[in-house]
Amino acid sequence: GAAWMVSFKFIERSIGLVSTIVLARLLVPEDFGLVALAMAVIAVLELLGAFSFDLVLIQKQQADRTYYDTAWTFNVIVGIAAAAGLLLLAQPVATFYNDARLEMIMYLLALSPLVDGMQNIGVVAFRKDMQFHKEFAFLLTKKLLAFGVTLTLALWLQNYWALIFGVLTGRLASTALSYWAHPFRPRITLSKRAELLHFSFWLFLTNVANFVTNRAPDFVVGKIAGAHSLGLFSIAYEVSNMPTTELVAPINRAVFPGYAKLSNDVAALRTGYLDVVGLIGVFAIPVGLGIAATASVFVPLVLGDKWLDAIVLIEVLAFYGLFNAVEGNTGSVYLAQGKPKINAYLVFALNVIRLPAVIIGATLGGAFGAACGILLAAAVMVPVNLTMVFRCLEMGPRGFIGAMWRPLLAGTIMFGTVLQFKNLLGPAEGIGALLLHLLSLVTCGALVYTLSVLIFWILAGRPQGAETAVLNKLRDRVARWQNT
Repeated sequence: GAAWMVSFKFIERSIGLVSTIVLARLLVPEDFGLVALAMAVIAVLELLGAFSFDLVLIQKQQADRTYYDTAWTFNVIVGIAAAAGLLLLAQPVATFYNDARLEMIMYLLALSPLVDGMQNIGVVAFRKDMQFHKEFAFLLTKKLLAFGVTLTLALWLQNYWALIFGVLTGRLASTALSYWAHPFRPRITLSKRAELLHFSFWLFLTNVANFVTNRAPDFVVGKIAGAHSLGLFSIAYEVSNMPTTELVAPINRAVFPGYAKLSNDVAALRTGYLDVVGLIGVFAIPVGLGIAATASVFVPLVLGDKWLDAIVLIEVLAFYGLFNAVEGNTGSVYLAQGKPKINAYLVFALNVIRLPAVIIGATLGGAFGAACGILLAAAVMVPVNLTMVFRCLEMGPRGFIGAMWRPLLAGTIMFGTVLQFKNLLGPAEGIGALLLHLLSLVTCGALVYTLSVLIFWILAGRPQGAETAVLNKLRDRVARWQNT
């Protein structure tokens, strides 16, 4: 299941990378900033329905049709309310940010939550029943449709409207495809509202806190530093969080149903968690450190010279993305055990530290200061989160360290080697030279990391873990290829 979801994310990111490259060269940072402001307001209103009923349906192994119908009815109600709220807030928001363009943007984007709320709730069964090939096809198809529309409009309009219509197309495609992909046809009912809301209350609080975590920096940077700085910050945040969005998120999406099935067996759940977190570490650590090490080459090559100010932001936020990836699987453990309140408490605690740090940082240093505040808050909360998951799984830190020390040490060696190699290569001018530099750095990093991990694994006595799983999978692939 994780392989299907990571494969989707790999393809989606490849599509997204092409889209980002084209859009970054056709548009200006201010365009991205305008859309980021509007999407932040939408996210506020969508909090009305941030009950994560899909997770409740997965966690409740015996949920029948009435649970699905009730969840869909709630989603429709929330979508209508959010759309109405956007229409009412469009003019006040434009006045607050002193930008009249936001008013029309928000009028159009009001369709987004309305359409999204009507999506067929039946597609949740793809994940619950672990039919990830169907989930893969559903997610990829809607991504391709949104990509085609956004790219076509960007080439034609060359302004922020391409991004707006891309968002709307993605939501419309998602809803239409959900009814084509799954035969379930929802009905209007609220008969299971008490059962759903009992579990979802804590998910709602967690999602509210997550909104503050993820969206508050947009409001702060946009208000204090302006749309241009927010555009730089948004792109830097997206690039630097690739370890989380491209690896950890799809893995979590796949393993949560499995965790839920193991929730009554702490020993089995503990083993599963350590297997997953080890796999995350093997892939996420080199990606995060590699992003930080190559940002000064990646940005001018891929995004262009007008985004050079984003380099230092990416370098800082890449370490935040690394922290986020390492602890990103803990939330699935809490939910699988039926303890959503732990997630809520931890995210609220994070915000107590993060929000003041972002405000102070943005006031003193603009987007860079906000990035430093985000990194500081993450560094404080990682040990707290890991301590909680150790208690839930009745384990000490030894197992976690055993799963993570090899990729962490190998990644550190890779990071230092790539930085030194980059200094030896010297500055590069022109697309060809930048491309050659980036390919050289990536190749160097991949070789150094792979060899380091294998050496440490052999020195450790070849323990069972992520390295073993990867090698076994490679042997299976080679055997199948030879047999064909």
